[in-house]
Amino acid sequence: MSHNVRPSKRILLRSGKSPYDVVPVEEALHRDVIATNSGNLIFSDATHKILQTPGTEIVSNGVRTDMAAAKRINEEYDAFVVPLANAFRPSFEGQLKRLTRLISKLRIPVVVVGVGAQSGLDYNPSRLKPMEASVREFVSAVLDRSASIGVRGEFTEKYLKDMGFRDVEVIGCPSLFLYGKELAVQKRASALTADSRIAVNGSHNAVQKQGLDRIIRRTHERYPHLRFIGQNISDARQLYWRDLSDANGRVTAMPTHPEHPMYREDKVRVYVDPVTWIDDLRGFDFSFGSRIHGNIAALLAGTPATVLCGDSRTLELCRYFEIPHRLIKGLPSDLDPARLYEEADFTGLVGGHHERFERFTEFLDRNGLENTFTHGDGGTAFDDRMRALSFPAGIRPWNDTDLASLTSRFGWLNGRIDELSRDNEQLKRELARAGAKATATVLQPSVYRRARRAVGRPIRKVIQSGRG
Repeated sequence: MSHNVRPSKRILLRSGKSPYDVVPVEEALHRDVIATNSGNLIFSDATHKILQTPGTEIVSNGVRTDMAAAKRINEEYDAFVVPLANAFRPSFEGQLKRLTRLISKLRIPVVVVGVGAQSGLDYNPSRLKPMEASVREFVSAVLDRSASIGVRGEFTEKYLKDMGFRDVEVIGCPSLFLYGKELAVQKRASALTADSRIAVNGSHNAVQKQGLDRIIRRTHERYPHLRFIGQNISDARQLYWRDLSDANGRVTAMPTHPEHPMYREDKVRVYVDPVTWIDDLRGFDFSFGSRIHGNIAALLAGTPATVLCGDSRTLELCRYFEIPHRLIKGLPSDLDPARLYEEADFTGLVGGHHERFERFTEFLDRNGLENTFTHGDGGTAFDDRMRALSFPAGIRPWNDTDLASLTSRFGWLNGRIDELSRDNEQLKRELARAGAKATATVLQPSVYRRARRAVGRPIRKVIQSGRG
């Protein structure tokens, strides 16, 4: 959309950040713009592009659920669009309830795209029974404000229909429609060899409990050009700050851990922007692992990929989109990605993409949302704007002590200390104006705790690793 055209429609999008926001790595990690998992940005960026039509402004809400903002949202926006992943899971119930309370206060249309329920590979929803009331309230609130709710696949569709909901549509995930009805994935080599560039991905659970650590270890031994791509905020902080304070820091078999050989060999990356993630994967021959969006990023890059499914959230998406996949349960520890590459068939994925895209855009039409491929320029303006921006490269392991690396990190830390010092002075002035009788000994511990949360952890890690 031209900056000279006044938008006739404004859409509030639930996303960690706008695709156009170039955020320095330090700030991205401090603010957690990936909402704990960089895969979130792949489907939110795709949704942003898809909905970007002439006269429409898309605004990111930063994944904040502020009930007090309902009045402002009703006044300033024409619709609230909510891309979700595996939101129907026990660990997300608190956020789901907050989102429901916000939606219940909205008078504008609310459209949910790509929500999923999470269970095991057997599609047994019994573990979701304790949160059924929360799911029911959420879906009811959404359907009161939209024509239907878009779900990831067959399991989630049945889960909601068994509750009595009928306006449920399987649309997959918006991420695979980043380029509209175009999706070109083909094998560029007849077979993988020791010279092949291979990307592997996986969750901490898959590495720690499902045997992925052994597969990664054997693949690392066979393929010198292997690269692991992490997605968690804890992965990113381990690479950038060597911060092991998160519970994930105990998983030493994870390649993002500083003790792992792939970390020491600079064979690990984490991305805070999908555009650099996808661009880097264009140079790879194959991608595999348990991360659904890690492998979707590869497919968007045109790179063949196979998903190792460990639960319903990955399995139902693979089945819907016909993405090559294997069940991670029972895989041999000496699994060779060359075998996965040989077996992978992309006929269904590519051949059925146009029909799935039409189904997705019909869902948008029914819910009053235009899309750039039907009602706009096909995403040209979006792509041109993205190409004009310079995003930070993928985060690499902190294995060096060069001056530039140290200067960047400590410069940011020093800025945070200055910011906290200014906040401290402001607090003192406010207390003085209010006639408070707080003493310095009362005030200082509070400020100290704030400083420790913001910069203390990275500083301690630097000192402990001998880089002070």
